[in-house]
Amino acid sequence: MPDHIHAFIGLKPSMAISNLVRDIKSGSTNFINKHNYVQGKFSWQEGFGSFSYSHSQIERVYNYILNQELHHKHINFREEYCKLLHEHNISSDEKYLFKWVDGQE
Repeated sequence: MPDHIHAFIGLKPSMAISNLVRDIKSGSTNFINKHNYVQGKFSWQEGFGSFSYSHSQIERVYNYILNQELHHKHINFREEYCKLLHEHNISSDEKYLFKWVDGQE
């Protein structure tokens, strides 16, 4: 998707998610810029979202990620993310939500 990625990762409880995301963003940014995969300089937006799932939901989450293109024809990522926050009673501040990718609104 042009505005987000999903990384479905089994994580040891001793590893901080923020450290993992920092390493993924740093490594991928350096790789993308080194190989000139985009015009100009690539960078990630600040922040990230993280959700946990039970082992019994692995296949469901895998299929959800596999079908992103089809899924996002019906609802864009930002709307879906806000819906998830609302459904799980998680308060948010507009300034911390993901920004639109060029050409989207």
